[in-house]
Amino acid sequence: MSDEITVAGEAEASGNFIHTFIEEDIAPQGRFEGKKVHTRFPPEPNGYLHIGHAKAICIDFGTAEKFGGICNLRMDDTNPTKEDTEYVDAIQEDIRWLGFTWDDRFYYASDYFPKMYEFAVKLIRENLAYVCELTPDQMRENRGDLTKPAVSPYRDRPMEESLSLFERMKNGEFEDGKMTLRAKIDLASGNFNMRDPVIYRINHMNHHRTGDTWCIYPMYDFAHPIEDALEGITHSLCSLEFEDHRPLYDWVINHIDLPDKPRQIEFARLGINNTVMSKRKLRLLVENNYVSGWDDPRMPTLCGLRRRGYTPASIRNFCERIGVSKVNSTVEYGFLEHCLREDLNQNAQRTMAVLNPVKLIVTNYPEDKTEEFEVENNPERPEDGTRTVSFSRELWIEKEDFMEEPVKGYFRLFPGNEVRLKTTYIVRCTGCKKDENGNVTEVYAEYDPLTRGGNTPDGRKIKGTIHWVDAKTAADAEIRLYDSLFTVPDPEAGDFLTQLNPDSLKVLTSCKVEPSLARTEGTHSYQFMRQGYFCQDNRDSTPEHPVFNRCVSLKDSFKKK
Repeated sequence: MSDEITVAGEAEASGNFIHTFIEEDIAPQGRFEGKKVHTRFPPEPNGYLHIGHAKAICIDFGTAEKFGGICNLRMDDTNPTKEDTEYVDAIQEDIRWLGFTWDDRFYYASDYFPKMYEFAVKLIRENLAYVCELTPDQMRENRGDLTKPAVSPYRDRPMEESLSLFERMKNGEFEDGKMTLRAKIDLASGNFNMRDPVIYRINHMNHHRTGDTWCIYPMYDFAHPIEDALEGITHSLCSLEFEDHRPLYDWVINHIDLPDKPRQIEFARLGINNTVMSKRKLRLLVENNYVSGWDDPRMPTLCGLRRRGYTPASIRNFCERIGVSKVNSTVEYGFLEHCLREDLNQNAQRTMAVLNPVKLIVTNYPEDKTEEFEVENNPERPEDGTRTVSFSRELWIEKEDFMEEPVKGYFRLFPGNEVRLKTTYIVRCTGCKKDENGNVTEVYAEYDPLTRGGNTPDGRKIKGTIHWVDAKTAADAEIRLYDSLFTVPDPEAGDFLTQLNPDSLKVLTSCKVEPSLARTEGTHSYQFMRQGYFCQDNRDSTPEHPVFNRCVSLKDSFKKK
């Protein structure tokens, strides 16, 4: 398998092999001729969904949409160890946010626990399953190799004895790990998943739905095909690591009396550089307070990306453009940002915000005067209209927009130089004021009243344009600048906790923004002129204390190869 960085759109050119298979299946004489395409998305509710799950969601729900079919949402809650209703609720919220719906087709694997138990008993009666008392360590020691078959001294246990022991397992008579139920398939199989795999284990732990009703739980490889068949799934689309499990999937389907026989098709998982997507590792980041929670904007979780300012359209577009492949690869994080930048450039309102403010005093502007200017909300969308911004004698500008002794190529404010104040007037810098430590506290300039709107009637060339906020009306805001959580492209290759980026979050607490930004409710995206794309923080922002997160910078680092 390859783990090279992919070029976006490569998979598009080669087509979607899943769609090709489905077209064959529903064609005349196909295995599902006359049936509606029926898929499912089956997450385990033991954590929050991340961008990798978004690809699976788009494939499962999107494939059903393409063929006029339906897609179920099913919680694969066969392991009570880490599962919780918190995750069930979060998963549903994330899928709805992406724009998909399952109507009334919402299921739990635990819905089928009684039926699965009946099927397991039937396998025992048919001499296709037996109770094994090997410990996990002993099972590993006896699994054999490619030239040596696995061994289980319990394989020929009498059927009646296995039936009795399995019932006693269900009744809670044995401690965890004491016994398992194994399918009797082939101890010499070249596919180790077929060497009498465990299909039930003991786990005395409270289940988030069934409580203490059960203390034995089916393994995923046993439960999943049963669930698919009972729900009438035609195409069970799953990630590539289940390819070697497909013979076991088919074995279960073929040896249990089920109403349907789904087809499993595997696709490559999504890998993105500069992040981790293992639930275990993400959980460590949260539980050890390396991040502020599952929705920390540096996390690859969908709730984190949503809080960062990612839009459903940008994520769906990203998933569509990376395509569907049978080869594992890694996509540049920059391409995900590229997709967001494309969306926000079209749809985000333009506004002005000063992140590192210094006072600009227009000394020849009347002290008691205020003007209003109409500015476009988004030049890409004239239908979004205009807004009014005020202009007065004292303004806030960026500290870096003034330099007392300019370097070569610097065209912003310095003594004697003219710049255009966005939308309003041309001003000429006349000097500055410093504190006792030599820090600039005020910048002085004079405006040319004949240049209203930034025009130059005499045709003189103005090389620099800077943004500003009226000091009379500006609102105070906190702005959070996010960067990659890790310093290396592949943090999974080593100890990922040692690769954390100490500069992944910078908090600016003295920012000045247009007053309208403090009055908006809900989550909105903006292009802060010359700064980047930002959104209101959906957890911490209030009208009294607006907080904005940088979604992505203005500069696009992604280059198509």
